[in-house]
Amino acid sequence: MLKISNEHINTQEVEKKVYSLRLLQTPHSARILTYWITGIMVFGFFCLFLPWQQNVRGNGRVTAFAPQDRPQDVTAVIAGQIKEWRVQEGQFVAQNDTILILSEVKTDYFDPEQLKRLEEQVLAKGESIEATMRNIDAIDNRLMALKEGQTFGLEKSRAKIAQTRNKLSADSMDFQNAKMQYELEKTQFDNSKKQHEAGLISLNEFLKRQGTFQDKFAKFNSSENKYLASKQELYQSLADYNSTRADYMDKIAKAESEKSYYQSYLATSKGELSEKQNKYSNIQIRNNQYFILAPQAGYVVKALKAGIGETVKEGEAVVTIQPAQPKRAIELYVKAMDLPLISKGTKVRLEFDGFPALQFSGWPAVSIGTFGGEVIVIDYVNTKDNKYRILIAPDEKEKPWPTQLRIGTGTYGWFMLRDVPIWYEIWRQLNGFPPSLDEEPRVKDEKLPPNLREQKKDKK
Repeated sequence: MLKISNEHINTQEVEKKVYSLRLLQTPHSARILTYWITGIMVFGFFCLFLPWQQNVRGNGRVTAFAPQDRPQDVTAVIAGQIKEWRVQEGQFVAQNDTILILSEVKTDYFDPEQLKRLEEQVLAKGESIEATMRNIDAIDNRLMALKEGQTFGLEKSRAKIAQTRNKLSADSMDFQNAKMQYELEKTQFDNSKKQHEAGLISLNEFLKRQGTFQDKFAKFNSSENKYLASKQELYQSLADYNSTRADYMDKIAKAESEKSYYQSYLATSKGELSEKQNKYSNIQIRNNQYFILAPQAGYVVKALKAGIGETVKEGEAVVTIQPAQPKRAIELYVKAMDLPLISKGTKVRLEFDGFPALQFSGWPAVSIGTFGGEVIVIDYVNTKDNKYRILIAPDEKEKPWPTQLRIGTGTYGWFMLRDVPIWYEIWRQLNGFPPSLDEEPRVKDEKLPPNLREQKKDKK
């Protein structure tokens, strides 16, 4: 208004009287709401530029890092019937404490003196083996004596053959000499006979020549008989040599055959002895298996068999034991698409069932009731639902995990990645993009196989 006139119009009074003007007026509450909405939008716009730490989520449970620290079933090595329980559920047992006692159910082991009888059989078989070995030693001595006798006998026969051959040679020479003299004397006798018939020599001279002829003939017959006797003696010496050789070979063959029999019996006896010793040891060990012992110190979690007189099969579990002081770890399962974003040493925030937590997955500094962890193992093989198991150990730089944690406690965790603005995270979630990394996750070279180390060096 130009305010030319001195009269003034009270606009408030006019607006009270004119209804249409009141409708055109903006309500005070609407203005306040507008201010609030504008302030919230401005605040939200600035919040879009706040840092947000990307993460990958996973679910799992509390477990033990070492396999020997995880809950284990104690099994019965032999079949039996429960005779007596020595523990209760929840009870602490030390290593080698008796959990329960079994009684025998197989008829082959009912005899209480079976071990003693087997021991007697083992001793008897051992004595039989010793006797057989003594027989073999005696046969060896006999074989040695026979071989020495054979050597001596054959040498003696060879000496006799050589002697007989020398004698035969001498007798042969005498026989040839006597034969020559006989033939010469016979010729002279025939000539003398013709001369006597012709009257050239006297009867006395002829008779003298005849006597000389008969003497040569007698010497010839004697040397021939001596030669034939020496020849026959040589044949007899050769026969004696062959007979002696054959006799000793027969005796040696019989002794070796007897030795082979005892050796075969010895081998069979040793096999039987080994079987009896094995059976004896098995029964001795089996007698100790009636007492089922705790493999390590821990707590009896659950009895899988109940009552007295219940039958237990071989290899069947009878009780579950949780080791006393396990080194706790967390096993989380993540999707295969998120696995490339995680490496050993990645930091993890954890929330345990029964421990309330106010979570800000992108702002771990303001999360209340969560605990820190670090990735130490990533499985190389996926599970049935196509997820990968990751083992997490406590982060020594964070507050310790609760002492009340039990094996199997449910766990929720998120793996901390790079920092991004909130608007980028919203845009990524709306488009379904995976989280981004500043660089490829590092893998320590010393834990790579040699061929992969060379490939990585070649890439560099």
